[in-house]
Amino acid sequence: MFKSKKDIVYIILAGIFITNAIVAELTGGKLIQIGPFIMSIGILPWPIVFITTDIINEHFGRDGVKKLSFITAGLIAYCILILFIGTKIPAFVTGETVNDEQFYAVFGQGLFIMIASIIAFLVSQLIDVSIFWFLRNKTGKKMIWLRSTGSTVISQLIDSFIVSGIAFWMTGKITTSQYLNISFTGYTFKLILAVALTPLIYLGHYLIEKYLHEPKTETHAD
Repeated sequence: MFKSKKDIVYIILAGIFITNAIVAELTGGKLIQIGPFIMSIGILPWPIVFITTDIINEHFGRDGVKKLSFITAGLIAYCILILFIGTKIPAFVTGETVNDEQFYAVFGQGLFIMIASIIAFLVSQLIDVSIFWFLRNKTGKKMIWLRSTGSTVISQLIDSFIVSGIAFWMTGKITTSQYLNISFTGYTFKLILAVALTPLIYLGHYLIEKYLHEPKTETHAD
């Protein structure tokens, strides 16, 4: 099925990338408060998306990231369509199952968030790729941490404000001060996690290089 080890690596990374992006979209409607800070629970899987993006950038180039980003956006749009249809079909309620109000409260309200996230996701990914490769061309194969963190710093600032702005502020669900609070908090949290998880990028890079350049073992029939 797969022609090379590189194909296998790309499929695995793509699976991790897509899974975390979709989970982030599905859980994004829940807001949590930590002290004075407010943020969406959906930001938790995003650092894994950042790490995967940087690893794909290193081994498969900007086209590898761009293609995967558009595929993921299409799959998120598919999720939106299925959830929208699901909110329109009456539920069969037995007392123990989920009714229409409960289903809509969880998924229906999250449709705006998912639409906002698709826009923010594509914009931030394209910006991330551009900055990553600008720094990659300047530093060569050295300083992975610089291009990884540098691309994340800019792209996620834009992502955080687009998502909160379209999903919560423009729909009147939060005030301007709350919008700024959520955006800056979400951005700070994602940035801290991205920096803290930078060693995983080096680990992933090492394991992939080792796997791709591992000598083939030949088997001989007796």
